Amino acid sequence: MLKQIEGSHAVAESVALCRPEVICAYPISPQTHIVEGLGELVKDGTLSPCEFINVESEFAAMSVAIGSSAAGARTYTATASQGLLFMAEAVFNASGLGLPIVMTVANRAIGAPINIWNDHSDSMSQRDCGWLQLFAETNQEALDLHIQAFKLGEELSMPVMVCMDGFILTHAYERMDMPSQADVDAFLPAYEPRQVLDPTDPVSIGAMVGPEAFMEVRYLAHAKQTMALERIPQIAHEFAERFGRNSGGLVRSYRCEDAETIVVALGSVLGTIKDTVDDLRLGGMKIGVLGIQSFRPFPLAAVRAALQGAKRVVVLEKSFSVGIGGVVSTDVRMAMSGLNLHGYTVIAGLGGRAITKTSLARTFAQAEAGTLEPLTFLDLDWRIVNRQLEREAAMRRSGPIAENLLRDVGAVASKVH
Repeated sequence: MLKQIEGSHAVAESVALCRPEVICAYPISPQTHIVEGLGELVKDGTLSPCEFINVESEFAAMSVAIGSSAAGARTYTATASQGLLFMAEAVFNASGLGLPIVMTVANRAIGAPINIWNDHSDSMSQRDCGWLQLFAETNQEALDLHIQAFKLGEELSMPVMVCMDGFILTHAYERMDMPSQADVDAFLPAYEPRQVLDPTDPVSIGAMVGPEAFMEVRYLAHAKQTMALERIPQIAHEFAERFGRNSGGLVRSYRCEDAETIVVALGSVLGTIKDTVDDLRLGGMKIGVLGIQSFRPFPLAAVRAALQGAKRVVVLEKSFSVGIGGVVSTDVRMAMSGLNLHGYTVIAGLGGRAITKTSLARTFAQAEAGTLEPLTFLDLDWRIVNRQLEREAAMRRSGPIAENLLRDVGAVASKVH
């Protein structure tokens, strides 16, 4: 059924169609509308039976999720940014225990300084925590990925993050195809946990493991991620057969067949990149786009297959590892090993900065000409960066960086001397 709806509320309705039995929630922008929507569905009886638990923090949200999942309940939560960092200890515990919790991450920048706008710093900071990470390009895909996430996580007994760009997707209203309850029920079987706390059959979950078995436990988490590389495209195919549209999978290419330059990216920015590629194609540039839907597990073979015919690769990412550069780029370079390709990393959109077609077109043209720096920060204001570096070199007590830069760009009143 086609429905004009906000992205967050579409996700809430999609999650409700999956019949979660426990939802534990703590509000943080920009995910709040999701759990608010689910709370309303529980309150009016649309989603029943389901226990909606208001908790006092994000750490508590994931702790409750661990308990409810271990007790055999289909469990859901959502978070963003500092909230994900606050629950980090429990996030690792959830994956280490092999609990199939589904969590939406409404991607948002991490402070300090405080910033509520979109980039991918939050989920990327948890890339090694053992959760599957699926990235949505559109709100329709975000809606669809949640249905697939419950099936994937419960088959493998692993937790799944569905990552969608905060505000850009969560707060956007658009027409989406909302599936029926009957179709979701036919696609997603009732939850049968691989492990459960049962008073009639007592077991320990989360026992101490010493050196004699810890490495093997961790390897098995890796083995399950490897299994997910097979199941993710299979589940996406099953979804397409039932619902009539392609969503999810490992990667998706656009105009890559004869491309000499391929741009690799994740999330909603893929739409802007595709529009830019279409314009550049009209000018004769052979360029394409590779969108990564599964960041964890990372589809090395699929990425390598998509890139092997190109001459150069530009990885555009909305996060970076301070002191080295790209996060996604590191994984892409592994996929490119042995291929004679020129690789470029472009950091863009941090803290919600606009990523424009004009800037992208200029950057891709520089890559084609071989003049692009290996590590580039798109539209970085070097004027205020250099001014701050000069300030620090000139005086010991140079002041807080963020406030200095705000004064330099005129965003706050200058200090009176």
